[in-house]
Amino acid sequence: MKDMHSLLQHQFSELTKLARKFNCFYLTGLNKGICKPFIVGGHQVGLIRPDVMKHLQRFPEVFIVTGKFVELNPAFRGYKERTSKVADVLQTLRKENEICALKGWRDECFEVSTPLYHESLLEMDRSAICLFGIRNYGVSVNGYLTHPTKGLCIWLQQRSLTKQTWPGKWDCFVSGGLAVGYGILETAIKEAAEEASVVGELVKKLIPSGCVSFFFESERGLFPNTEYVYDLELPFDFIPQNADGEVETFELLTAEECIQRALSPQFKTTSAPVLLDFLIRKGYINPENEPHYRHIVELLHVPLQSIYNSPCTDITTNGDGK
Repeated sequence: MKDMHSLLQHQFSELTKLARKFNCFYLTGLNKGICKPFIVGGHQVGLIRPDVMKHLQRFPEVFIVTGKFVELNPAFRGYKERTSKVADVLQTLRKENEICALKGWRDECFEVSTPLYHESLLEMDRSAICLFGIRNYGVSVNGYLTHPTKGLCIWLQQRSLTKQTWPGKWDCFVSGGLAVGYGILETAIKEAAEEASVVGELVKKLIPSGCVSFFFESERGLFPNTEYVYDLELPFDFIPQNADGEVETFELLTAEECIQRALSPQFKTTSAPVLLDFLIRKGYINPENEPHYRHIVELLHVPLQSIYNSPCTDITTNGDGK
């Protein structure tokens, strides 16, 4: 079996290996059964690993840990009360400085909502979302131009060396998390101005271009991510300038150079889906030059919106752990 696995790995193209890397939990971790569903208001909204459960068990008045799932105490009925109770626990854990993810505290909250239809349940600091395996959302912008001799060229940014996550790694042109209180296009416009000084008439040229979804895992936690994608064709004479201190530099690369950068350890793994999706839509990656084209396309759109609503994870609870 091990030899067969090694043979299959060898047969994968480099781009396929990258797609499997940013979907490592979806492909290998989801069905292991070691994570417990996280229930809020009768809905599964996440998954919790054993290393996180051991911390939550210390707060039985907030988190009810059973043999099958972890439930936020159903006595907490409203958005504000749930948010406050969870925040108190997270602040306690943060002060203890033992959990890697909380060392990157952002003072920026993401919303936790029900699957499929939108019902806001609570919010929590974005650094803690991965501890609960909660689906999170972001916005990414592909900044590009068509060079007369080099063809398709794409702007990439190098993240600031002081960023809480992925410091110094190469990233898409512009990206940012979808924080509480901000809309999708509103976030794209805000991030474009802050990160690359794209403003005025230029930012009006943003074109919504779908989503990518993937399920990544790292030492920090679980990342079921959906990115809303925008494309922006930039003038030849445009030079991006960072305005918020979160970018070290920008670089304009050809499509082939972008692929090589994405395959390197210097690239932010969870931004690779946006780049691959863009190159597929532009026809640079296609069925003729990529033998595992269908597999890669599928791994750019894993079913995160219903992943906690399938029969195998359908949880009914009345708050008593039964």
